[in-house]
Amino acid sequence: MTGTPERIGRYTVAKELGSGGMGEVYLAYTPGGQPVAVKLIRSDKLDPVTRARFEKEALIARTVIGTNRVARFLEADPFADRPWLAMEYVAGRTLLACVDQDGVLPLPLVASLGALLAEGLSAVHAAELLHRDLKPQNVIMGTEGPIIIDFGLGAFMDAAKESLSHSGMIIGTVRCMPPEQASGHPKVTPAADVYALGAVLLYAAARHYPYDGAVWEAVAVQVANPDIGPDLSGVPEGLKPLIASMLAHVPEDRPTLDDVSKACSKLLKAAGKAPADARLALIGHTTAGGTPDAAKEPLSPLFEKLLEDQAEITDDAGLDLPLDSPPGTAEAEETEPEEAEQDEPHPDSAEAVKPKAEPKARPTAVKPPASKRVADELRAEYAADTAL
Repeated sequence: MTGTPERIGRYTVAKELGSGGMGEVYLAYTPGGQPVAVKLIRSDKLDPVTRARFEKEALIARTVIGTNRVARFLEADPFADRPWLAMEYVAGRTLLACVDQDGVLPLPLVASLGALLAEGLSAVHAAELLHRDLKPQNVIMGTEGPIIIDFGLGAFMDAAKESLSHSGMIIGTVRCMPPEQASGHPKVTPAADVYALGAVLLYAAARHYPYDGAVWEAVAVQVANPDIGPDLSGVPEGLKPLIASMLAHVPEDRPTLDDVSKACSKLLKAAGKAPADARLALIGHTTAGGTPDAAKEPLSPLFEKLLEDQAEITDDAGLDLPLDSPPGTAEAEETEPEEAEQDEPHPDSAEAVKPKAEPKARPTAVKPPASKRVADELRAEYAADTAL
């Protein structure tokens, strides 16, 4: 593909896995040959505050523990021209693809899915983070069961209402978006993820969303209207009370994730299924035709050469930069004249009329580029704990 970059950070890109309103996702490899999923974020409509929030959330994302239901966050660069984040690569189909290709899941498997995803979201909330964009496309059904992906994009997801207008993103997102988020509320609570989980379970059970429409604006209007209830047609009767409660218009009326887990356990017990057996049945159902794994596809000799070159570059130049150190060099300042011009003194200032130094009197110390100074200022303002 002509638009596919050869490298993102220290990762060598093999192929595009998908794209959407937030950007593109690539299968890439570390210098040592480990496959990872790298998401290259859209650069439009990103301001310094959003980048700083993303950096802070990315640092905290490393503290999510106690679950194997969330793809592990590896690293990110929020200060690149196009911010990116690297996550654990998970092989398999999305829940959306499983339902669209194979049909809806039986009630016990939906209950198993709900219990497992609730555990994953609980671990995210325990780290004082939210997912904010849970949907069938962001759940991978692999050989270990459902895994939540695209975690770590929270700062971008609720950065501004304008983000709703990205083509290709809004329909998939707003269909699973709670009323408070669709109404442009700047702050959401864990109840927002409970609503989104309810929408995911609804799709798994009935292959449709709570609300639908030809354009995203029509969907958002329905979601935000308390007089329009969610469409629960096709949902098994045993599941309706749980999903209806999760899709409650008022956040405080929704169950907690612990309540969701208990309700799913009761459904499994009523169906005569032990949780462990239900999980295995869910895996068998969603991977019956095999598990797609892009990382097992043969790599071209050209890519192998790129990977070897990247390993040598990393060893020689030390490109494995920490997340909390935005790169800044003299070379970068020379190649970004527009950014450097922002720091030039005003023509009418006293500093501007000072006589210029002789060319030979060039200082040995390199002035950090504007991007690093901005990053340092924002880091101080937000008091990001880089020890995380």
